[in-house]
Amino acid sequence: METNAHREKNISAGGRRLRYILSFAVLAGLLLVFLVWNICAGSVSISPDEIIKSLLGRDIGETAANILWRIRLPRALAAIILGGALGLAGYLLQTFFHNPIAGPFVLGISSGAKLTVALVMVFSLGNSLRASSAVMIIAAFVGAMISMGFVLLMSRKVNRMSMLIISGVMIGYICSAITDLVVTFADDADIVNLHNWSKGSFSGITWDNVAVMALVVLIVFIIVFFMSKPISAYQMGEGYAQNMGINIRMFRAALVVLSSVLAACITAFAGPVSFVGIAVPHLVKNLFRTSKPILMIPACFLGGGVFCLFCDLIARTLFAPTELSISTVTAVFGAPVVILVMIYRQKEKM
Repeated sequence: METNAHREKNISAGGRRLRYILSFAVLAGLLLVFLVWNICAGSVSISPDEIIKSLLGRDIGETAANILWRIRLPRALAAIILGGALGLAGYLLQTFFHNPIAGPFVLGISSGAKLTVALVMVFSLGNSLRASSAVMIIAAFVGAMISMGFVLLMSRKVNRMSMLIISGVMIGYICSAITDLVVTFADDADIVNLHNWSKGSFSGITWDNVAVMALVVLIVFIIVFFMSKPISAYQMGEGYAQNMGINIRMFRAALVVLSSVLAACITAFAGPVSFVGIAVPHLVKNLFRTSKPILMIPACFLGGGVFCLFCDLIARTLFAPTELSISTVTAVFGAPVVILVMIYRQKEKM
């Protein structure tokens, strides 16, 4: 006969499984709702019925079709892909540093990527050249790796994690200040677009951009997903991970490179986007009530997509026709999460 302990264990396991399924269903549902809402909302309203007709190849009018296919749909897909990449990058960095407020924006990685991309953009505009998506990602990756290098160098010099975070913030401020100087004194008619990009925006995304970012992010996502077991072991401590046969040096290098590629992809196309990488992993963890990497990796990606779709909707429509920068909105919703995390950690230490 089944004992009470076994019965309670089975009920508990079943309850957890149900929670995971419902949590993924909630994220997928929110993603679909915000995707449709983003496509429909704007100065020219497009109904869900028109979206379905257009997807089926039926005529909905030239103006509505152009807005749907050339502006709103690629922008919404970019928000999902890049938002998911931000959530995943934040999760990897929090795992790497064992710190809940580590993220590409806070550690200055996004700002480093922004600086190198701005330099490439100014150079290409000044010489009447067009930088390809691949060039932009490579430039952003170089900047992200340089900033990450400084952060890692500081991690060897300081013992307190708070000092490391402060060092990352200072690196970010330095890179942002240099970027602002570059943007301010750049001599080109397209400088307004460059200025908007430097503040963070999903506008101006093309289908070619979507194809490139989707390919890069998909490859990284697959690699990270297959690293679920090593990540789980690493979360238990470096000693435990080594006993499990994991090469810690190679593993940490992989986390650095993968998180930098994600941060570079985001910055190359949308500019710096703040607080998503910090807030999303915590919101997802509270929703699922687990830290299992095999669940957290896809959940952080979905959560990041939902978060950025929601924030981009507000950025576009709240003060229309004026559009807010995406970082302005993400900071409003993301910063309180960071504050709550810091308060909770302080209570745990008391």
